[in-house]
Amino acid sequence: ATRTLAVFAGIGVVVSLHWLTFYGSIKLSNASVAASCMAVGPLFLAVIEPCIARRPFDARELLVGLVALPGVALVVGGTPSGMHLGLVVGLLSALLVAIFGSLNKRFVESGEPLAVTGLELAAGTVFLTVLALSFGGDSTRLPLPDARDASLLLVLAIACTLFPFALSLVALRNLSAFSAQLAVSLEPVYAVVLAMLLLSEQRELSLQFYAGLAVILGSVFAHAALKRA
Repeated sequence: ATRTLAVFAGIGVVVSLHWLTFYGSIKLSNASVAASCMAVGPLFLAVIEPCIARRPFDARELLVGLVALPGVALVVGGTPSGMHLGLVVGLLSALLVAIFGSLNKRFVESGEPLAVTGLELAAGTVFLTVLALSFGGDSTRLPLPDARDASLLLVLAIACTLFPFALSLVALRNLSAFSAQLAVSLEPVYAVVLAMLLLSEQRELSLQFYAGLAVILGSVFAHAALKRA
């Protein structure tokens, strides 16, 4: 039991590093670039999941990854040079998604999804808090939120993080981490649209960026067709 708790706490640390790099990518570039990097997650999973989750290698998943490479090149070329560091951090975030998704797939049967989610997210929160206090200095000690902000944060934490994360663990009992990540790959679509509407980020990115994103998403969703073939 102690080993199982330690495993899930360790996965929670990986999840927290994903949070850190994802929001770091937004800070270093913008929301469109960070969300687009998440579409590369299935490509990493095609290679990583068979090793970590101990399932057979699927050549069709690797094919999806190879087809997406030109899209990755277009995204890089269509991102302003000042945002390239954010792009790299975003790709690291996608790699961390592949790692903790594969680990969750391997150990998902070891506990109840809601309890596992609570443990992982709590461990990640503690890790990030210790990290901030250890290396950030006084500048990272944010003021406590007021009642309104605290209420909104609570809704986001429970309705938009805890329960969806738990449901994703339930899904992993019947799907591969690769297949589950395909659903998350819709995120760049609505994230980029919202970024256009709310933040006018289309002014910062070229058509080449959006062409690359379309190629990546097309290759990812082609996997569903290959599975049915």
